[in-house]
Order: sequence, then C-alpha cells, then structure tokens
Amino acid sequence: MIFRQFFDPVSSTYTYLMASGHGREAVIIDPVKEQAHHYLAAIHALDLKLVRAIDTHTHADHITALGELRDATACVTIMGEFTKASCVSEQIREGEQVKLDGIILQAIYTPGHTDESFSFLLNPARPEAVFTGDVLLIRGSGRTDFQGGDAHKSWDSIVNKLFLLPDEVTVYPGHDYKGWNASSIGEERRHNPRLAGKSQAEYVAIMNGLNLPNPKLMDIAVPANLACGNA
Repeated sequence: MIFRQFFDPVSSTYTYLMASGHGREAVIIDPVKEQAHHYLAAIHALDLKLVRAIDTHTHADHITALGELRDATACVTIMGEFTKASCVSEQIREGEQVKLDGIILQAIYTPGHTDESFSFLLNPARPEAVFTGDVLLIRGSGRTDFQGGDAHKSWDSIVNKLFLLPDEVTVYPGHDYKGWNASSIGEERRHNPRLAGKSQAEYVAIMNGLNLPNPKLMDIAVPANLACGNA
C-alpha cells in the first residue's frame, strides 16, 4: 500500500494520500489549498490516478484543496451528508463506503467538533486505521464551541463510536500541534487526558472551559470551503 502523510505548518493540518499500489486509484483526505502542488507532484511521481478527494468537515483554519484537485484531476469530491458545501460531487452517509482499487473507507458520522463531521475507517472488514478529522486528536480532541459543535456529541462520537474500534487501529487525526503524527485507539482510550478516566460530565466541563480564540482564518476559510476552496 502507498501511504503519504503531508503536513501544512501554517494550520498544523495533516493530509493523507492513499493507494493500494503504483498505477492505481488514489484517495486524498483533508487537502490544504496551499499544499496542492505537493499532492499533485506526489501523485505524478507515484504514478497514481486521484479519483476521490474527501474533507472530513468544513474547516475553519485553512482553505480546502477539494476544488483545485477536482479541476486538476477530475476526481470526485466527497463530504458527509450534513455539509452545507453544495459544491461537492457526492455526500456520504453513515455506514456508506468509498471504494477504489484495493481500498475501502467506511464513513462514520462523528459530530461534536462540527455538526457535520465524519471519520473514515480504512478497510472495515479488518480495520487498520481511522481518519478522525478534528473530532479525536492525539491526546486531545477538537474544540466544540463553533460551527454547531457540541461537547456532549463529541463525547458520544469518541466514546461510543471510535473507542469501540479495536485497540490496534491506528488513529490519524486532522491536526496535531505537539509533533505527534499517529496514535492508536487503545492509546487514546488509556492516555488521552480529556477522556481517560473521565465521565461525560467531566469531559463536557473541560471542553466548555477551554475559552479558545477563533481560528485566525475562520471568517475567510469557512465561506471559501463552502465553495470547495474556489471562492
């Protein structure tokens, strides 16, 4: 399997490119507009055909590359069914699968960070990894104070959906701010300080007390992303 993890230093965003082999169909998750040339160069160097581009949710801290990649490769752009981004080619529902040569990604509705956030489970018959967007981060979780976020829903998405996956499933988040690049379901269940040993009420109190400033690009990024980055 071909797997590449890209990092955007401005927004601390991770982007993931996958294909089952050279010359085969590829999918990309959470691409950043400013990094699109890197993705296209990798796709060319690895002799891949980009057929799917996915955003886990409407990002507030960077502009998506969905539109640019679709223009460059004719790929199908995908978001969850509750997105307000009418520009995407397909909207996916809970349990539906994105299929390409040798790879299956199953959609899991995981609201909390936003009300339209989805995670994607790699090869669900024998789960290998889950791409959690901003719902579950490494030793943290995505803020819940804008875009329809809800700390109760975040807890439910993480504890009652993601944490039911096998311990060995690798966690690939949408962001990291401390230098981590991957974790696992078992690690996060045991060591995530917002969740391990905490009740739902304690988690909600933590999330509601963060008092974080809005992302610097929020007023620009959200409208642009509702147009797949082409606004």
